[in-house]
Amino acid sequence: MMRPLLGSFAPALLMLLSACSSGRTHGAAQTSAADASSDASGAAERRIDARVDALVTQMTLDEKLTMMAGSKADRGLWLTPGVERLGVPGYAMSDGARGLGATQSVPDSPQKATAFPTGSARGATFDESLEERIGEAIGQEARAWGADVILAPVVNVLRHPRWGRSQETYGEDPVHLGRMGAAFVRGAQHHVIANAKHYAVNDIEDTRFSVNVTVDERTLREVFLAPFAATVEAGVGSVMSAYNQVNGSYCSESTHLLHDILKGEWGFRGFVESDWILAVRSTAPSVNAGLDLEMPVASYFALDKLHAALRSGEISEASVDEAVKRLVRGHLELEARIDPTPPPIDVVGSAEHGALALDAEREAITLLTNHGGALPIDRSKIGTLAVVGTYAGMARLGDNGSSKVVPGHAVTPLDGLRDRGAGVTIQVVDADVLSPLDQATVAAAGAAIVVVGLSPTDEGEFYNGGGDRKTLALSTTHQALIQSVSALNPRTIVVVESGSAVTMDAWQGGVAAILMAWYPGQEGGDAIADVVFGDVNPSGHLPVTVPVNEAQLPPFDSTSTEVNYGYFHGYRYVDHAGETPAFPFGFGLSYTTFEYGNLVLSDAALDPTGALTVSVDVKNTGARAGDAVPQLYVGYTGSSVDRPVRELKGFSRVHLAPGETKTVSLRLAARDLAYYDVSAGAWTLEHIPYTAYVGASSRDLPLHADFHVP
Repeated sequence: MMRPLLGSFAPALLMLLSACSSGRTHGAAQTSAADASSDASGAAERRIDARVDALVTQMTLDEKLTMMAGSKADRGLWLTPGVERLGVPGYAMSDGARGLGATQSVPDSPQKATAFPTGSARGATFDESLEERIGEAIGQEARAWGADVILAPVVNVLRHPRWGRSQETYGEDPVHLGRMGAAFVRGAQHHVIANAKHYAVNDIEDTRFSVNVTVDERTLREVFLAPFAATVEAGVGSVMSAYNQVNGSYCSESTHLLHDILKGEWGFRGFVESDWILAVRSTAPSVNAGLDLEMPVASYFALDKLHAALRSGEISEASVDEAVKRLVRGHLELEARIDPTPPPIDVVGSAEHGALALDAEREAITLLTNHGGALPIDRSKIGTLAVVGTYAGMARLGDNGSSKVVPGHAVTPLDGLRDRGAGVTIQVVDADVLSPLDQATVAAAGAAIVVVGLSPTDEGEFYNGGGDRKTLALSTTHQALIQSVSALNPRTIVVVESGSAVTMDAWQGGVAAILMAWYPGQEGGDAIADVVFGDVNPSGHLPVTVPVNEAQLPPFDSTSTEVNYGYFHGYRYVDHAGETPAFPFGFGLSYTTFEYGNLVLSDAALDPTGALTVSVDVKNTGARAGDAVPQLYVGYTGSSVDRPVRELKGFSRVHLAPGETKTVSLRLAARDLAYYDVSAGAWTLEHIPYTAYVGASSRDLPLHADFHVP
């Protein structure tokens, strides 16, 4: 299904719109991307705004009010009304955090969407260019299916790994999260409107409909809003307000979040839609706060309620016009930048996108331990490989919530090991409790691979069995399985599939190697096998801190309706407390080794309105090609406010041949060092000494250099 472009319903409208475009005769939304790019951005915006005004002026009040709420679903797409007589279409939306979600509603369709690794897996790649390609692929599949809005990226801060939807977002650090989300936006918006969600401070699942999160203004802005600001700066076309309350106001009626910050301070030109059922709790407060669209159907934005609010003076027609103009502008801006011819339907679930999903998981797999060179496994020497656990024969794609994707196929770890293990005898132990025969099989094998992890009932969106995790540990069954296998075979390799961190203290010391595979997408089994057999050098880095135990992290309360969030979480919390995590943020091993040297700052003084360049030489000192992920952190000396010991400010990804050295340059802007001064209501840049640290993780930073802001 492909809906018509704006303007094709009403040819007579062309005459009206041509008067608003300096005599040019094209339809309301048929301005080509080349035409828009040939003008200065300000002139293009003014031209589009004039067309928006012209369209909305022609609408009746009921036509405008009807546009402000969703109407129905079709072929897995959530639809909103348009104004057909003026050639203004509504929107068609699909979830898309790990691929086009709409196809699951049409089980007999020959097209099945590509199931990419989940957000946390893609966060582990630290690869912005790859994420931009994934955003483009998901956007392309969405448009081919008939959607023009993809409900992604998720850029909520992963404050605690017990959050049930940890798998959907990219990680715990606001800078890393914002940059990955912005990359997705840039890619997806070649084809559709991206939707940054869930705005804001949304990282508890079990009480998401009722919980009120109290958070001070500095923490709100520096931590929880920063990733959304990054997507707005990248040009995201829509933002989804969250279910929860922040400082006593539901997000869909928070004037502070929607009107003051998002649309006011950040200058966001797109539209704001609600999350789904129960996200909107009022009519007038939501309209006045800046909510433009209630989804998925009209409730508080039903015609009778909007009319009543207008009659009583609780809302004004000017507020209605503002919402409708944003909805119309979204179409105009979209169709100004996309090819008017949609992609063919066979791009949905294409082989090309499957190859991209494979690349993503190859980069995501994170090697946490590798004692005695347990990995990679040499096919010519191993003989027999025992593959243990029921999860080995399952494709772990993530939860069963709104971001679920149903692909045409999915490769299990066992499938991948068999496919990639030519010459290796694979002994399958399809059990989580070993029988005496299983024990003999494991003991006799040259190595044992145990596949464990979490299920959709352990974590996920609250319905279909999901919710917040009850513990950071694996199930007692999986812990006992690992311990049983490692007691029998000294070359035990554990593959963990989950949406976020799991604690490993009960079994980590007894195993030879640990691979964090996350939820690896439809090609996950092949990617795991590629790493196991050494065809791919692992290069994932943790986007989340793995603690020794939960006591190392801030409290996680998924039962109370009133919670308070402090300034520190993740590696910032652990560093501030002087704790040593099991594995720090940014950590990841390789089959080769890297050396960092020659740290150079472009200037020792950073101009308050400028930026400096931090360059470092990265050398591959091993015998295999591999990818390094140099990371830039900044520390503060003598700050007037409590700040992290060090916090991430930049990262890159670089491929190096054996013995090769490359210079990596990382940009550090002065504005990145500012803190939010609550008393002044403004961002403040302190004139204090700063230290730039560069290395391979938040705890492996061998290089440092001082600079100051004069």
